[in-house]
Amino acid sequence: MEDVRKAMENIASHVLKVARNLNEEEVKKFLEILLSAHEKRHKVMVVGAGRSALVAKSFAMRLMHLGFTVYVMGETITPSVNKRDVIIAVSGSGRTQIVVSVASAAKRMGATIVAITSFPDSPLGRISDLIVRIPGRTKIAREIDYFARQVLGQYEPLAPLGTLFEDSALIFFDGVITALMNILGVSEDEMRDRHANVEYIG
Repeated sequence: MEDVRKAMENIASHVLKVARNLNEEEVKKFLEILLSAHEKRHKVMVVGAGRSALVAKSFAMRLMHLGFTVYVMGETITPSVNKRDVIIAVSGSGRTQIVVSVASAAKRMGATIVAITSFPDSPLGRISDLIVRIPGRTKIAREIDYFARQVLGQYEPLAPLGTLFEDSALIFFDGVITALMNILGVSEDEMRDRHANVEYIG
């Protein structure tokens, strides 16, 4: 029990520190990009790998509840990317190959790339139009590609490394949703109306 409590307290402490040290200009620009996409009905697409993909998907779900035109990259119903679209790429290391590849391809199509990462000076950071830095891992994994690490059986400790970024990014995105709700004047009732009313887990 003590290990569970200690881990939760450490993670919560880290998230609080991240919240207090967010770069105001980065967050402001991120909100502006999202609001512009919403106003002009441009597509917002999210991409990530592993747990970061789940964080990205949860953000996409809330954007859908707010009335955004939003997709998850790699899903079968995801449409083509064009220069009016916004790609939100989530990668703690900024080096996960599949995420960098998707962002690079979208960049060539003229899309706006937003990187959510701990490492601005990374392959993902270098190709992005906006970087929102979310501190997490204190070092980059020995094998930088997520899927390669899974195949090789290289798993990182639960709380100290990848988890800190992923949990912080999740809470950051929830904060962004709250800000968008207030700016757009969207109520919880309106969001609930867009929530799935027939759910299936296959």
